[in-house]
Amino acid sequence: MRAVLAEDQALLRVGLTRILEASDIAVAAAVDNAPQLEALLAKDDFDIAIVDVRLPPTFSTEGLTAAIGARAARPGLPVLVLSQHVEPIYARDLLASGEGAIGYLLKDRVADVDEFVATVRRVASGGTVLDPEVVAGLVSGSAARPLDRLTDREREVLTLMAEGRSNAAIAARLYVSEKAVGKHTNAIFTKLDLPQAHDDNRRVLAVLAWLQGQ
Repeated sequence: MRAVLAEDQALLRVGLTRILEASDIAVAAAVDNAPQLEALLAKDDFDIAIVDVRLPPTFSTEGLTAAIGARAARPGLPVLVLSQHVEPIYARDLLASGEGAIGYLLKDRVADVDEFVATVRRVASGGTVLDPEVVAGLVSGSAARPLDRLTDREREVLTLMAEGRSNAAIAARLYVSEKAVGKHTNAIFTKLDLPQAHDDNRRVLAVLAWLQGQ
């Protein structure tokens, strides 16, 4: 697997490069500004782009904008966006195309190396992974009454589902059986008037599309 990396903080850029390469993920290029990132994203010699939201020259949303533009030109391009702060609107912008291969993590999550590398691989393979705090922001930001239909346990399952976790992973996290999780997910789809989907990525997109629609 080959990755390109855009991060303006030198120490973090070097650290991420070492983490990736130690996990057999080659870093084809690592840059620290938006113009260089745009040039990298115009190529097709990489499998995933790992991008800081804020990059020089203005430190606004250059990284995010470049990533969204690249996905418009190359639909389904795997992109993992890193952010210093929780900004649910960034997740909404990334998901607007309705396609997978998207990740949005807070930079603090990089400290858990195994989880970070697993996220990179999941996104590169077409999955959708959102930071738990971002998911919480999306859920709490929805004023929709249908969420009130869910039990506390169903809300827990919904949040984990929106993080890109399979039924087996949700069961392990909540210490319940996979069969029980299946019942909860079916109940969630029914109560929120969502079509059932077996593909994990489609489940995430269906849930988030519903939340964004509120």
